[in-house]
Amino acid sequence: MLIINNDEVKQLLKMADCIRVQEHAFKQLPTGGAIHRPRIDVYYPCERDDGYYRWGTMEGANDGYFAIRMKSDIVTWPKSADGTWTEEKWCREPGTYCGLIFLCSTRNGEPLAFINDGALQQMRVGAGAGIGAKYLSREDSHVVGMLGSGGMARTFLEAFTCVRDIELCKVYSRSSEKRETYADEMRQRLGIEIQVCDTPQEALRGTDIVASATNSMQPVYEAGWLEQGQHVTNLGRREMPEEAADRFDVVIRQGTAGLQMRQTERFQAERGHSPAAFIGGTEEEMRRIPARNPRPGFGGDSPEFMDRGKGGDKPEFADLVSGAAEGRTSPEQITFYRNVGNQGLQFSSVGGLVYEQAQAHGAGREIPTDWFLEDIRN
Repeated sequence: MLIINNDEVKQLLKMADCIRVQEHAFKQLPTGGAIHRPRIDVYYPCERDDGYYRWGTMEGANDGYFAIRMKSDIVTWPKSADGTWTEEKWCREPGTYCGLIFLCSTRNGEPLAFINDGALQQMRVGAGAGIGAKYLSREDSHVVGMLGSGGMARTFLEAFTCVRDIELCKVYSRSSEKRETYADEMRQRLGIEIQVCDTPQEALRGTDIVASATNSMQPVYEAGWLEQGQHVTNLGRREMPEEAADRFDVVIRQGTAGLQMRQTERFQAERGHSPAAFIGGTEEEMRRIPARNPRPGFGGDSPEFMDRGKGGDKPEFADLVSGAAEGRTSPEQITFYRNVGNQGLQFSSVGGLVYEQAQAHGAGREIPTDWFLEDIRN
């Protein structure tokens, strides 16, 4: 059995391969060749009076691999003086995190690896956005408008360059220092022009692909800024304006994102950034968690999202590639790829690839598999 850390994942995992294995896995969903369980969170009060403990998992299986991704976080939702509202998280102390992928063989049940999830998480989300751009953006797309300057904004842009001939990225984020750092790094990494913008509207103007990659709890742009012919994608559940739904001519969901169950006091959808969560604590403690978005145009798989905008029903990527749903049919259309869903399947497909690469290159730290086996039936 292997333990594979983030530095090794960065060496082993290439974006083009990350896109390829996810696309392959997604295409197998309708026939049962792949399966996934959407993300579910568990909230329990922590020692802070402005936050909560959150445990999150998601699972998937394909092509001989099963993966469960597990996260242990303290989560807070601070509001800054300028009204900006974000979700922040850490484990033990700010600046450290705990996320693990447990990979098993579906052939014989053998545990295969523990993989730190940080680098793989950023790559799998960026690759998902790349898949959407590959199928829905105009083939002559050359300019990206990027809102955000963190790790996801980096992998989003890298993925776009894998599927389109990107020449320019216009970037905006709230921190001028971070957007300058982003520009310097991505120029060097990708060899394209990066233009730093002072406003989000400037970053979106005249672009072919619009991407929001933030941890915002509120919209980061206005629907009226979108232009004909653009392709739009997202990261966060609340960073998009509800009114944008009325601008989209084509909407494709990556896949099912939230577990659909009857809402109770202890099981609720769309609390904070959680698609579905079991919640502990007193009624007073539960008020710390942001309430369900009162304008849930892009939240989970809610009826509001499914019914909003043009065309009614929102098909999934598997419907698009099978021909059951139609994608872009003209260069003037505004298309939207909801880059949420199939999360568990992303980890089995990409995790399996990383494991195979680690074996081929002698990477990872080997530990006895017998540590995880027992002779007591359960």
